[in-house]
Amino acid sequence: MDESFLTNLNPQQKKAIQKTSGPSIILAGAGSGKTRVLVSKVINLIRNYKINPSNILMITFTNKAAKEMQNRIISNLTSNTKLGFIGTFHSMCARILRIDGAKLGIGNKYLIYDESDQLKVIKKIIKEKDIKDFTPSYALNRISSAKNELISPDNYLKYFSDHRAKEISKIYIQYQKNLLKNSALDFDDLLIKTIELFQKSKSTLNKYQEIYRYVLVDEFQDTNLAQYLLTRLLASKYKNITVVGDFSQSIYSWRGADIKNLEKFKNDFPNTTIFKLEKNYRSTQVILDFAHQIILKNKTHPILQLISEKEKGEEIYFYEADNEQEEGIFVVNEIRKLQGTANSESIALLYRTNAQSRVLEEVFLHFSMPYTLIGGVRFYERREIKDLISYIRLFINPNDELSKDRIIKLGKRKWEKFKNLYSKIKDQIQSITTEQVINRIFESTGYLEFYDEKVPEDFSRLENIKELKSVAIRFPDIGNFLEQVALVESEYFESEKRNVGKEGIKLMTLHQSKGLEFDTVFITGVEEGLLPHSRSIDDFFQLEEERRLFYVGITRARHRLYILSAKKRFIFGRLNYSIKSRFISDEDDLLF
Repeated sequence: MDESFLTNLNPQQKKAIQKTSGPSIILAGAGSGKTRVLVSKVINLIRNYKINPSNILMITFTNKAAKEMQNRIISNLTSNTKLGFIGTFHSMCARILRIDGAKLGIGNKYLIYDESDQLKVIKKIIKEKDIKDFTPSYALNRISSAKNELISPDNYLKYFSDHRAKEISKIYIQYQKNLLKNSALDFDDLLIKTIELFQKSKSTLNKYQEIYRYVLVDEFQDTNLAQYLLTRLLASKYKNITVVGDFSQSIYSWRGADIKNLEKFKNDFPNTTIFKLEKNYRSTQVILDFAHQIILKNKTHPILQLISEKEKGEEIYFYEADNEQEEGIFVVNEIRKLQGTANSESIALLYRTNAQSRVLEEVFLHFSMPYTLIGGVRFYERREIKDLISYIRLFINPNDELSKDRIIKLGKRKWEKFKNLYSKIKDQIQSITTEQVINRIFESTGYLEFYDEKVPEDFSRLENIKELKSVAIRFPDIGNFLEQVALVESEYFESEKRNVGKEGIKLMTLHQSKGLEFDTVFITGVEEGLLPHSRSIDDFFQLEEERRLFYVGITRARHRLYILSAKKRFIFGRLNYSIKSRFISDEDDLLF
């Protein structure tokens, strides 16, 4: 038996790899080498147990992860080694439906609608049905959530009875009719239709069970109901299934991820073997101990005790600034101290909400500190911010064609409402504040109708809009406000020219940091209302997810970790005196 590829693996990893049949759960802590374990398990099956590669199915959550795993497998076997399938749930289902979808009346030339296509369809339906209470994005979010729970249009009202349910039901029914008419499926449908195919055609299910005799699923903690059912159906015959995940890093419930899938798995596969990967190759023990101290308060999922192979490491630095600007300045000063000994491109600044980036960006620009915004765009380049600034510019200069064109694209009705507003207050423009103008825009144009706070993306945009009001309060004169915006935008441009070829410090939300790692991590705004977020503090399960989110941020750090807060902070236009997060205070769980 060739075990050369097992060199330098720890005993826990080897045990997980050498389990070649039956169901198993690999609880893999942050930085524990789960990708290497998954890849090595496949190599072991092929090289030592002569399993046909075409009988192996590997499910990942990104195409990038799939490609990385494929390359690692090939490098340890032969260039012509091809697994039965390696990729995402959606790409697997798309392939199956191209081949066997005709059994459900789905032709092999069906279209796949992306989010933009979906919103266009729903917008048209809302207009036709004259529905004015909510946005297309809200309706799409409701429909997608229903699909993740396998709730059909006809059964929607059996599960939902709120005041908007009837209208959502109407839209959902018509939406599916429109998809059918256009021979189209959305991404949720790919999963649903594959499940339906397997349930209606036992011969088709048996066909794929025979093809995929070995099933491996990465990031199992992020699976929703539909994904779990697909996994269970495919593995139910031979039960050679391995799922890998860390439930302390389950942070996507708003996308439908169900932490209860772990218990479902153990019930559906009663002879499951559980392996724990607790040796960490990323962080120092000081960082891991702090992370454990935080996550230990959670009660609804297994907790791993991670042990570092590194030295104890530097103590965690806690700093309470006077305000958010001072918080940003502290980060800049610390980075400058580190630049002689640390790679600036391996430094990350993490925050809970997108809106928090504004102040940090402005501080970095002021001090000529190169930075890269990961997974997002700069504050004044965000769609909703550019919309509102265009409105405000037109009050000062009604001949501004660029701003006019942007507003007209928002809808002719909103443009007419704006013109009416302008005619009423144009003579008062010198005497009213920037904040008052913004409020009048909201009241008169119905701009906020674009966004629904129950949709996560919309909620983030609403937070950005509220953050703009913080700038408006600092610059009550409209001319001064627009000058400040122009100066920052100019600094964006100058910074790009000045820092060509320099990636700089990474700025991102805690959600965007998952899967990444850095030598040094700053986590800002560790305060009640931000982390945990104000929307979660009255909900036990949401509070646990906020704690997991904090845990994810902590475990991104290899060597140094800074936990930052501010005594007071402008949050959405109002000065707030802050309270340190329960996650780091001595009064951690006063509520729960």
